Amino acid sequence: MTLAVFFGCAFIAFGPALALFLLTVVAEPLRIIILIAGAFFWLASLLFSSLVWFIAAKASDPSNEALQRGLLIFGVIFSVLLQEAFRFLYYKLLRKAIEGLLALSEDGCSPISIQQMAYVAGLGFGLMSGAFSMINLLADALGPGTVGIHGDSQLYFLTSAFMTLVLVLLHTFWGIIFFHGCETKQWWEVGAVVLTHLIVSGLTFWNPIYLGSLLPAYLLMAGAAVWAFHVSGGSKENLRHFLLCKYGQRFRAPGPCESAAKAPSLQRGVSGQLALFK
Repeated sequence: MTLAVFFGCAFIAFGPALALFLLTVVAEPLRIIILIAGAFFWLASLLFSSLVWFIAAKASDPSNEALQRGLLIFGVIFSVLLQEAFRFLYYKLLRKAIEGLLALSEDGCSPISIQQMAYVAGLGFGLMSGAFSMINLLADALGPGTVGIHGDSQLYFLTSAFMTLVLVLLHTFWGIIFFHGCETKQWWEVGAVVLTHLIVSGLTFWNPIYLGSLLPAYLLMAGAAVWAFHVSGGSKENLRHFLLCKYGQRFRAPGPCESAAKAPSLQRGVSGQLALFK
């Protein structure tokens, strides 16, 4: 039974992200490098936020429950802000990388667009975030033991897996929206990413009322997915062609050296996720 819980929760949490990695990233070495670097930047943000949390916890009175709860809230907010700060630093680094690739290219074209970088970087953030959220739970899921035997919720592992899934996908969508906001100087998009990240992280304080955290998180994820699809060049028309599996025409987003204005409307990408990276 514990083995079934382990594999079930692992595939729920990481199955969609693994599919995205295999379908859109693994075939391109440059995308793999960007994904690993994105995971490293998230890990660096965790290291710094953990250091601040450790110092604050050691300097506080452990018997003061109100203070400890305040420190927990502070830790969540500080961690989210630091993650988004590192996302911005990674954007600036990738922007410099594109300039270097353009300088080295014979035809003046970068082999990867900023939209593709945003998607892969966001996926890297999400995978590393999900790994740290779920790895200890998966280790415990192997047992021995029975979930909820002492009256606790039997849905703990399952709801944790679904929350990890939503965070992995949200980081992917946040990466696309965040980079788009930086590219177009629409800083309200960057602010929206930070705000929704704070909201989703704050929803976990509802646990163990799992419906109170999962339902709003998935609604926010759906909204972020639509938003990311839109800023990636998606439209109702090419989405309809994608859903109807019309493969007779080649749908793709404009490449780094193409102008979206000059490209035919049906060549602007089937979706902001898969077709953008064919």
